[in-house]
Amino acid sequence: MKRIAVLTSGGDAPGMNAAIRAVVRTGVMNGLEVYGVKGGYEGLINGNYIPLGTREVGGIMQHGGTFLGSARCLEFKTEEGQLQAIRNMTEAGIEALIVIGGNGSQTGNLALSKHGFPTVGIASTIDNDLVGSDTTIGVDTALNIALEAIDRLKTTASSHQRAFLVEVMGRNCGYLALQAAIAGGAEAVVVPEIETDPEKIATTLVSAYERGKSHAIVVVAEGAKYNATALAAYFEQHKDRLGFDLRMTIIGHVQRGGTPSAVDRILASRLGAAAVEQVVKGNFGNLVGIIKGDIALTPLQTAVGTKKPLDMSLFELADVLD
Repeated sequence: MKRIAVLTSGGDAPGMNAAIRAVVRTGVMNGLEVYGVKGGYEGLINGNYIPLGTREVGGIMQHGGTFLGSARCLEFKTEEGQLQAIRNMTEAGIEALIVIGGNGSQTGNLALSKHGFPTVGIASTIDNDLVGSDTTIGVDTALNIALEAIDRLKTTASSHQRAFLVEVMGRNCGYLALQAAIAGGAEAVVVPEIETDPEKIATTLVSAYERGKSHAIVVVAEGAKYNATALAAYFEQHKDRLGFDLRMTIIGHVQRGGTPSAVDRILASRLGAAAVEQVVKGNFGNLVGIIKGDIALTPLQTAVGTKKPLDMSLFELADVLD
């Protein structure tokens, strides 16, 4: 093994650059030539590679996003596109690929692996929905950004004695919403994994007011059936009966940007180095993650084919602490 490539795909996550840096520097230390793929799987199909040495990745770990870029690529979902990507890599002398990304990215990674090309995955998504890692690159930063927003909204909510809906990202996983609700002292949390009754939310908020609270916060996951927009519309429709409406704030892609936290930089560095170690050992077809503080390997088939469950004990805790 002499030449490898690394790409970032899917939604960007704070810490991706730190993972690229670790892959490159660990690879160079092991005598490997490392190439970066520009633009995710689209770059893989088009053969858009750049050589990366230790200097090329200097000073990037403190930046959010991914300096290699990311793009959607419908062509790569086809077998023809996947085989074209493999042909390009083979012609360029690339013998293994490291993919940094979430569920969709690792699905593409699995496809390449099934075609016989040596690949390793690195768990990176703010959604934290990948089986095979207790936490993934970008989660800590995204959570802290959401928490800062909640803290700021509490100040306004208290000043005007209002109730706010705060929608956070996470696709169809309620992890970010649940963690942000607990850390932010929210009165209620709405997640995709649990059926939500708007009337129950209303009862919770009225109860908070009756207990003397001057504000109320409901944290909502974007993938919930009753997301912030749907809940706000429900409360507006029944405003006369319920006696109040809700103000809505959607944090959105702000959670993806900004400076990655120390936790994400360290996690990304560990996972990037561990991925290269697997390449050197010739151990392919796995997702590199972290479980109970230790580096863990999970077959890509398991990582992308299994839904990560939400810790229901944390949901119960959020209910107790509201």
